[in-house]
Amino acid sequence: MVAIPKMGTPEADALIKAHKECTDSMKGVAGFSVLKCEVPGDTTTVSGGVHEDPVLRRVLLRMRGASPKGKLVVICTKVDAEWRIGRLSGVRGVPPVFVNDKVYTDEQEIQHDIFVMRLQELPEEDLTAAQFHEGWKRRSDNWPAT
Repeated sequence: MVAIPKMGTPEADALIKAHKECTDSMKGVAGFSVLKCEVPGDTTTVSGGVHEDPVLRRVLLRMRGASPKGKLVVICTKVDAEWRIGRLSGVRGVPPVFVNDKVYTDEQEIQHDIFVMRLQELPEEDLTAAQFHEGWKRRSDNWPAT
């Protein structure tokens, strides 16, 4: 079982702070990783983030390994200029739905907001044997039988 810090606790606040520090240090870097740059925007020397925080690493792995149904994602609405948060339906061919009207002009900020939203949605205790599944490519995920 994986314990997920409950929102409003010092542990959750520390996770959110660590994620925000990593997000801020990655501004100016193409793509997104939860790493902390020694000099913001310069990935020559990285530390912190998933390299040094086992709780943050565990929570991120849990978030990334979740079923696509209901997952929050970044949707680019104007190339390299605007992004919005969407929620996947979990059914192939059905487009995601925007969760709100907020438009982001910074690709890193949207990643942090999604992290906080997903942290709020995660159950406090996760990955018991009953909740485990074989992976993302299961027959129940609308993949053709082979």
